[in-house]
Amino acid sequence: MTQPAPPRDVNDVLALVKENDIKFIKVWFSDILGMLKAFTIPVEELNHAFEEGVGFDGSSVEGFTRIDESDMLAWPDPTTFAILPWRPTEKGVGRMFANIRNPDGSPFEGDPRYVLKRNLEKMREAGFTDFYVGPELEYFYFKSAESPEPLDKGGYFDAMPRDEALDIRRETILALEKLGIPVEYAHHEVAWSQHEIDLRYQDALTMADTVMTHRFVVKEIAYAHGVYATFMPKPLNGQNGNGMHVHQSLFRKEKNSFFNADDKWHISEECKQYIAGLMKHASEIAMVTNPTVNSYKRLVPGYEAPVYITWALRNRSDMIRIPYYKPGKEKATRIEFRSPDPSVNPYLAFSAMLSAGLYGIANKLKVDEPVMENVYEMPSHVRAERGIKSLPGNLRHAIELAEGSELLRSSLGDHIFTNLIASKKIEWDKYQSQVTQYEIDTYLPVL
Repeated sequence: MTQPAPPRDVNDVLALVKENDIKFIKVWFSDILGMLKAFTIPVEELNHAFEEGVGFDGSSVEGFTRIDESDMLAWPDPTTFAILPWRPTEKGVGRMFANIRNPDGSPFEGDPRYVLKRNLEKMREAGFTDFYVGPELEYFYFKSAESPEPLDKGGYFDAMPRDEALDIRRETILALEKLGIPVEYAHHEVAWSQHEIDLRYQDALTMADTVMTHRFVVKEIAYAHGVYATFMPKPLNGQNGNGMHVHQSLFRKEKNSFFNADDKWHISEECKQYIAGLMKHASEIAMVTNPTVNSYKRLVPGYEAPVYITWALRNRSDMIRIPYYKPGKEKATRIEFRSPDPSVNPYLAFSAMLSAGLYGIANKLKVDEPVMENVYEMPSHVRAERGIKSLPGNLRHAIELAEGSELLRSSLGDHIFTNLIASKKIEWDKYQSQVTQYEIDTYLPVL
């Protein structure tokens, strides 16, 4: 199997399909919640798909269209072509992400991929050429999807000779690399049966596609081994949850706009302004960076997840940190945004982060000195005196803050903004009407 190398065009894809005996093409796209959607076409329909798109019912996809305007077109993007390595090599299967369009061929405003493209164009209008991101996606392996029963009780970086997950991780990394996705390293995380496969940074659009692929591959390989992989933010009581720390930087061609050799922290004014923008809007965009009811069970003190809106140098209790600077590695200067979790829609999450950071730069916002102490242990009156605010404590609060955010509306566009708010309100209403096991255990015996 010959895995293509980017960039690619229609002719490259047609040649690779023939060379590798590809019979089926999976067309992937995302709904507004970040759920991967797919349909399959035989290779004989590929030319038609490239020329005219493939029609589908948009009213059946979360946040797309109403029944009376349901016709949509999916246009495969040849630059995203890859061969699925776990499928048969004879009459094999390729995949491409699609750009979703209206029947007249214009971009569909409810397509999350289009939203990110639009925000990247705003970035270029602001004078930057590239937005690089490197997310760290944590996840769990459980024995089944029915209950969160861990495979092990290991901890951070533990090397366990009989660790069941070693071979699963190995095959996952091999599959990612065969798909052309560069992996930096993998390891056991802090919680029982928790793992992380770190991806090498890429431009934001490629990385958003990569995050969608990464989550699918992790689950696919786990399924082949008879276990269940989950990116649920907080599946286990008393254990760390799954985060998606997002390393990010802005470039002007080959120059890292976040680096300044003369600064005491080796970061530029634009980097500080970007941090200030993220801090100002972190609560407003939390509905996108932490999009589920369960997300807020992770954002509690004591489990290495940020609760307070602060920034620091190398301090992992803060929402934003500056990783250690290595002389000669100026291009690696970046910020790490630690509050997001891997249940996000990556197209929308990267859009919201970028919009907040660009707002800080455009308005030349200032940041206070970095917080050097452990914010979790800081008395509440000290936090109040220093103006340290908290992230939303639950999805309902996050929805309320998002609903009043002009920045988020502008970033997502009216269509996705309106539909996402409506969807999240339904999710919260369903959640708050449930009677939980905690309530049964606590109140039934005494009331």
